[in-house]
Amino acid sequence: MTAVTSTLPEPALRATGEALQDTLVDLLGLSLIGKQAHWNIVGPRFRSIHFQLDEVVATARSYADTVAERAAALGIAPDGRPETVATRFALQGPKDGWLRDTEVVRLFVEALETAIGRLRTRIETTEHSDRVTQDLLISLTAELEKQRWMFQAEDGPRDGG
Repeated sequence: MTAVTSTLPEPALRATGEALQDTLVDLLGLSLIGKQAHWNIVGPRFRSIHFQLDEVVATARSYADTVAERAAALGIAPDGRPETVATRFALQGPKDGWLRDTEVVRLFVEALETAIGRLRTRIETTEHSDRVTQDLLISLTAELEKQRWMFQAEDGPRDGG
């Protein structure tokens, strides 16, 4: 059943739909690992990182809704079911139990870096299939890069200085 028809031709719709669906899965998974870390973080930087995790979760949830609604507007049924996220989520999640603040920082620097890399590939893909979706993905990438920068700054300099 097709409830909504698309303004995009079929090949562009297919490429755009895949980019949106993969982004939706990444965002839903990112919000879940953010909450898991939020509930289990311990250490001297607990409070600041705890609140920063809330920012990541809020960003992921807000953009997940926007991405899903973009897909729906194009006639693509978004799939945010738990089994879909569990099967297709490709970012590293936290270990079970309490998490040191330093572990959480490293986890989120890496998870956000991976998500950003995946988004950059989708930005290239949607350049030709749908520039409106590309614009959305560019905006999301900027937000995730900001969050990655904030986590990386928590980790301090890497050059020993």
